[in-house]
Amino acid sequence: MFSLKDKLLFAVCLLPVLASAQTQNKQLDPVTVTATIQPTTSSRTGRNLVIIKGEEIAKLPVHSLDELLRYVPGLEIQARGPMGAQSDFVVRGGTFQQVLVIIDGMRVNDPNTGHFNSYIPVTPGEIERIEVLKGASSAIYGSEAVGGVIHIITKAFATNSGKAQQSYNASLTGGAYGLVNGSGSAYYNNGKTAISAGVLSNNADGQPQRGTNGFLHLNTFSLSASHQINENWQVAARSSYDTRNFAAQGFYTTFASDTASENVNTLWNQVQISYEKGRDRFSFRAGYKTVDDTYKYNPSSSANLSTSKLWQILSTYEHGVTQRGSMIVGVQYQNKSIASNDRGNHTLNQAAAFVGWNQTIGEHFTLNPALRLDWNEGGGYELVPQMNVSYRQEWFQLRASAGKTIRDADFTERYNNYNKPTVASGRIGNPNLTAEHSFSYEGGADFFIGQHIKISTSVFRRQQSDLIDWVTTPYANMPRKDNLVAGGTYALAKNISKVNTTGFEGDIQYIHPLANKHKIVLNAGVVWMDTESSEGVTSFYISSHARVLTNFSAEYQAPRWNVSINGLYKKRNPQSAAAIKAYVSDDYFVSNVKASYFIIKDRLSIFGEVDNIFDRNYQDLLGAQMPGRWVMGGARFSFSK
Repeated sequence: MFSLKDKLLFAVCLLPVLASAQTQNKQLDPVTVTATIQPTTSSRTGRNLVIIKGEEIAKLPVHSLDELLRYVPGLEIQARGPMGAQSDFVVRGGTFQQVLVIIDGMRVNDPNTGHFNSYIPVTPGEIERIEVLKGASSAIYGSEAVGGVIHIITKAFATNSGKAQQSYNASLTGGAYGLVNGSGSAYYNNGKTAISAGVLSNNADGQPQRGTNGFLHLNTFSLSASHQINENWQVAARSSYDTRNFAAQGFYTTFASDTASENVNTLWNQVQISYEKGRDRFSFRAGYKTVDDTYKYNPSSSANLSTSKLWQILSTYEHGVTQRGSMIVGVQYQNKSIASNDRGNHTLNQAAAFVGWNQTIGEHFTLNPALRLDWNEGGGYELVPQMNVSYRQEWFQLRASAGKTIRDADFTERYNNYNKPTVASGRIGNPNLTAEHSFSYEGGADFFIGQHIKISTSVFRRQQSDLIDWVTTPYANMPRKDNLVAGGTYALAKNISKVNTTGFEGDIQYIHPLANKHKIVLNAGVVWMDTESSEGVTSFYISSHARVLTNFSAEYQAPRWNVSINGLYKKRNPQSAAAIKAYVSDDYFVSNVKASYFIIKDRLSIFGEVDNIFDRNYQDLLGAQMPGRWVMGGARFSFSK
């Protein structure tokens, strides 16, 4: 008998054989800016991309951006809690620190810890599209762009079409376990000035856990605007505030005394000035982010208090050198800092310069080389090259990519539990960590079957050295014992000499308009990975990523009603913590469904939703229990013109 993995791989590989040369639908080959920064169709980048349109988000059974991304083909979300409480992003294996999150060109990744990268301070109603780029991207984006890049592009910062537009949306959801969710967004564009605002609030008493409930109070407020000064110049700005208070039991430990809660408050500001004329484009972006984190292990413990800050600027210049060749150059600067009663006070500066080229050769070949010189105050200089190649025909393309990637340790990896007077257990930071280095290469093919189907297949390999992860280490082997207790149980942040990941991924996108304004939309993918460590070390996050991942979202749209379902299947290494009866099973399948009906066509709808339909008992990360079946319903108002 064939296993589920074998069947999925066979199906993805077989479908391209059925392809015949036909004109593709532009929906299957949209314009992207993430792979090269220069706007180009995704098939000309040499990369595997998934692009999600903003208007599709409200139709899916999701409540936050991390839940939406959970069902993007090839993207693994290791969720600790529901509806935006906390999640880690993983692309093509590795650790959650190896994925870069960007909003309108500005880095979101937090200098304190990558656990905060899913706290994206914009609301779903403000989003124009989300571009997920799989694979190495450090030559353009620098540190953390190891497994991939998640780029969120908002309506106010997107290129102004010059057309007057308005849209207003609001929804209210209620359900079991004291669930009350609300959201609203407004977008106004008079052709020159665009204003966007959004609010998202998810609240619940939560399902029962060990001695506590999985409560959550998660709120995001965002306001942005752009103005077309003249036909060449545009300016845009955003200010957002995000506050999240939630039960954090098992998020970071597997101890029976853990009944933790956490409060994370984020202030995000960014500005952008852009110029475009003929073959020239210039942009200047600046951003400021501050995050206040309060973590309390249990009611009798003292809270960990940390404030991290990130200042950043990015300036790029693009020039069309010839009709078939264009160049982009850029400079980037970051200042990272933390003030913490747990990690101490630290500051780090980083800077970089990069150059990229986009060259079309003949009618079918495109080359995208890039080179980055990265400087880190702690680690010195790094030269980071990348080459992407694509060969495009009418109904298929071949692509290949190879590049170096880098990642520096964050403040938690370097200094966790470093500033406390006494530490009897837990994770201990390591100031002596060196930066991660890896070389990634991949090859793939995309097939356009008629006007409705796109199938992408890729094989990839990442060879990593000095990868950073948490490793159980006895007291006697700890490099620093100043505040440790002899006989304590510790996990030390360490550089693992070599970790290699080999894998295959296949994606399918199906968009088919039917008669009477009905429509089917399907996105699905499968990833198989094998990871080997030269040292045989069992490190936490490397051992936690899925070895087989299948995820999908499917919709049937009609003028008066809509049905959507999403789901994911994971196969991974089983783990257990007997003391708290916590288990990571070797596999699981979870699915959500949502159905809506318009009471007033295109204006007012009601909906019902069930999350975790089959009431699966599961954990993505050991100790962090995910909710069982959750029933809810509500109403949504929308207006646009």
